[in-house]
Amino acid sequence: MAVTRERFEQGMTYAAFKAQMTRNRERFEENERRFTPDPADLAVFQQLPRPLNVLVLAEDWCGDVIANLPILGKLAEASGKLNLRIFLRDQNLDLMDQYLNQGKFRSIPVFVFFDDNFNEIGRFIERPASVTELRARRRLEIYARHPEFGSPDAPVDQLPEDVRQRLQAELAAMREETTPFANAEVVRELRAIVERVAAPR
Repeated sequence: MAVTRERFEQGMTYAAFKAQMTRNRERFEENERRFTPDPADLAVFQQLPRPLNVLVLAEDWCGDVIANLPILGKLAEASGKLNLRIFLRDQNLDLMDQYLNQGKFRSIPVFVFFDDNFNEIGRFIERPASVTELRARRRLEIYARHPEFGSPDAPVDQLPEDVRQRLQAELAAMREETTPFANAEVVRELRAIVERVAAPR
């Protein structure tokens, strides 16, 4: 089932999505404030011969949405070349099920880039594999340094409250530390999609 212009236009604008957020809006806006696109990356978006339509599937409870949608939002705003329409995943499963992660997971965010005629140019789902790999490795290192955290495979809620809080603080610090790398990888993947149609320099 193809995405039509009519269906696309039913989505929320970026500003409307932010306005309806009931969770994590402060974190979302903090991520916006802290992200500044590199001029060389931004130039690729600015040199698009015409704007691209980007369908977004998101929910405000999802950590990857809070991390990655502000990057797309800033690139759209700064370039003036991305027309975003955001759909809430859980209310639009017909759309979601066209863009499953590995063909089976309803992972978000999903960013699908379309040309004027709604031919798909490329898609970004959840987060770059490089980010998943780095954070998985760093998480194992945290557990290796702190035997009191137990097994990385055990449910966190089985830990005593004080230990669980220490573990969560360690994991939060690790995410913070790896954010510049993660943001750069998201931009790299989005840029690679856009470069398929960007004007030659």
